[in-house]
Amino acid sequence: MVNYDFGQSFRAIYLKAVDLYGQNQRGADTFFREEELAFLNANGITAQHLYDYAEDHSNYDEPGFEIALGIEMVRRDYFLNVQDGERLGKTANPVHWPAKSETVKGMVWLPRIIPKARAKLRGELPDSVMYCCGGDRQFFKISDIHPAEFLALVWRMGDNDKAIIDWVENRSAAQQSA
Repeated sequence: MVNYDFGQSFRAIYLKAVDLYGQNQRGADTFFREEELAFLNANGITAQHLYDYAEDHSNYDEPGFEIALGIEMVRRDYFLNVQDGERLGKTANPVHWPAKSETVKGMVWLPRIIPKARAKLRGELPDSVMYCCGGDRQFFKISDIHPAEFLALVWRMGDNDKAIIDWVENRSAAQQSA
């Protein structure tokens, strides 16, 4: 396992994924060698996560390496220190999440992104779902919240949706009054 140099190792794999996607290589299962997969797995990251970042980086120039690194640092911390480096073997079912159009306190997407962030934090996102997809990024931009900051917030607040909603409302209000 790489600790001190995690960011550098993650960057090399991230850039490789972006390069392969740019060369029209498709499929997360075709991107990485065995030792790269071992690195990802040891840090609670899947090849699909990197594939999704590479796809959106190539198509939308977002979320970018820095945001991806921030997200995966929070996920990694949770994986190593809460889950003791063990995957739970569960996969969330987005069918049970609120619709993308649902609102709370006038904020679209917030009801959906809360369970999505919990699934990302716990390593339970299905391969068909990306944390920090285009819809998530729009929510984060409007609310002036960094995606990694939101993931850490969800970790701190646990199952307390009200605390998360109140925090986002306060952040959004502060951003609008600035």
